[in-house]
Amino acid sequence: MTEPSAWDGEIVRKWLESRFAAARSEQASADRQGRSAEGDFDKATAEEFVCRAAMVHGATDDQAKFADRLKALLDQDEYRHAGAHDDRRFEREVRSYLRKLIKMTKANSGFENRLRYQ
Repeated sequence: MTEPSAWDGEIVRKWLESRFAAARSEQASADRQGRSAEGDFDKATAEEFVCRAAMVHGATDDQAKFADRLKALLDQDEYRHAGAHDDRRFEREVRSYLRKLIKMTKANSGFENRLRYQ
């Protein structure tokens, strides 16, 4: 079994920035598709919300600090975003994306993959 690589906050920050940009693009695409793509829009909006909240100054510099930030976000009672079509679906997608990021942070893997669709 290979040993996980050392935490690199710069890679994590760039990954968050690339996912943020991809989420914005996915929102625009879903918005053009209309009512049938509202679920996709809310999912992309949730990803954008999480990436923005996770990119607070200095949070990505330390793995433990970043994990604590993600857990604090997950522990929130509710999430508000003016553009979401369905608040419950948006909150569900936020929690799902936060859990994914927490797993990635614990394993310290996946942040090097900056492909648009993941």
